Amino acid sequence: MGKIKIGLMGFGTVGSGVWKIIQENRDKIIENCGYEIEVSKILVQDLAKKRDDAIAKEMFTDNPTDILEDENIEIIIEVMGGIEPAKEYILEAIKRRKHVVTANKALLASHGGVLMKAAKEANVKLLYEASVAGGIPIIHAIKESLSANRINRIMGILNGTTNYILTKMTSEKMEFETVLKEAQGKGYAEADPTSDVGGYDAAYKLTILARLAFGIDVKIEDVYREGITNITPIDIEYATELGYVIKLLAIAKEVNGEIELKVHPTFIPKEHPLAAVGDAFNAVYVKGNAVGELMFYGKGAGDLPTGSAVVGDIISIIREGKHQNKRVSEKNEKNQNRIKDMGSNQGEYYVRLLIKDYPGVLGKIASLFGKYNVSLSSVIQKGKEEPAVSLVFITHDTVELNVQYALTDIAKLPEVIRIANLIRVENV
Repeated sequence: MGKIKIGLMGFGTVGSGVWKIIQENRDKIIENCGYEIEVSKILVQDLAKKRDDAIAKEMFTDNPTDILEDENIEIIIEVMGGIEPAKEYILEAIKRRKHVVTANKALLASHGGVLMKAAKEANVKLLYEASVAGGIPIIHAIKESLSANRINRIMGILNGTTNYILTKMTSEKMEFETVLKEAQGKGYAEADPTSDVGGYDAAYKLTILARLAFGIDVKIEDVYREGITNITPIDIEYATELGYVIKLLAIAKEVNGEIELKVHPTFIPKEHPLAAVGDAFNAVYVKGNAVGELMFYGKGAGDLPTGSAVVGDIISIIREGKHQNKRVSEKNEKNQNRIKDMGSNQGEYYVRLLIKDYPGVLGKIASLFGKYNVSLSSVIQKGKEEPAVSLVFITHDTVELNVQYALTDIAKLPEVIRIANLIRVENV
C-alpha cells in the first residue's frame, strides 16, 4: 500500500475538519482509494498559536515554499480563503504540476476561469466540491451524474445564515435585527455579516454552479444580487397569507437561449420542496431535460461537512489515477453574451406600498401599472381608515423593467408615502 502526501494550506474551521477526517477515517479512505493519505505540512499564519497537542509542532510552517517546493507532496489543499495569496499559491502549485483541491468560493467566482485554464494546460486536476453547499455533492452531480442532461434551472438556498434568519422570522415573527444578533451569538453569523445577509456569499456560489451547468464564462459581476436586510415580519405575514414562503434564492435558468443569474429574496409556493428547508440547512433544486426535478439537501457549512467534501475530492484524484488526467477540462466556456440583463427578466412580483388612504388612490396606482403593461393578479389592503396603510399587489407575469418604471411613477404620487418592498415571485 502506497502513501499520497498532501500539503494543507490553512488550518481554520475547514482545515482542522480535513485533518480530523483523514485521521479518524483512515481505514475507510484506504478502502475507497487504495492509498493512505498523509498530511506532510500545514501552512498557518501564526506558528505560536495554541493547537491540538496530538499534531507534532514540526508539521506546521508559515513558509508556503515548504509545501510548494516539496517534490514529495502531490496534492495541495487550499482552505485559507480570500483571493490573495491563495490565487498565487494555487497557480504556483499548478505550475509545479501538483493537483489542487480548494474550498475557496470567492476565488473561484472571481478567477475560476484563469485557474481552470492553468490546470488544463499543466494537465493537473483542480477540484472544488467544498466551495458550494459544504458537504452536499452538487459539483460532482452536475459535472458527472447529470452530464447527459441539458440543465434548465438551478435554484438554491446556498447560505445557511440567511436561511436561519428567515426561518426564525417566519416561525417566531421576529425582527431581522433581533434574529441576526441571535445568529451571531450562536456562531451562525460573523461579527460583520455583510457577505451573508447582503447575498454576496450566495452570489459567489451561484457563479461556480452556473459556469458548470451552462458552460458560460460567468463573472461575479454578472450576477444580480440583493440581500435580506429589507425583509420585515409584515412581508412574511403577507407571504403566508398569499400561500408563499420567503427564501433567499440563488437562481440560474435558461430562457430562450439566454441565462438569468440572480440572488434575491423570493416568494416561493409553500408546497415547493425548497420552502420546507429550514434553519441553517442548504438545498439545491436542479431541473434537467432528461432527469426532471432533483433536490440536494444537507448542511452547507461547518468543519466536518465541508471537510468531507475536500477529502472526497482528494479520493477522486487518487481513484482516477494521480498521473492520468483524462477529464481535466471543464465544459467549453461560451461567450457571456448569453447572460440576460436583469431588466429584461420576466416574472411575477410582490409589491408593498405604504399609502395615505384617500379616495381614488387605488385607481391611480392601478392606472400607472397599466400604463407600463403591468397587470395585477391580486390586491390586499389592510389598516383601513388609519393615517397610513399597506397596499399589497401581486402582478401577473411581466417584464422587470416595466415594474421598475411603474414604481418610479407611483412613488411620485402625493398619496404614496413610500415603496415599502419589491420581492420577486417564483411559481415553479
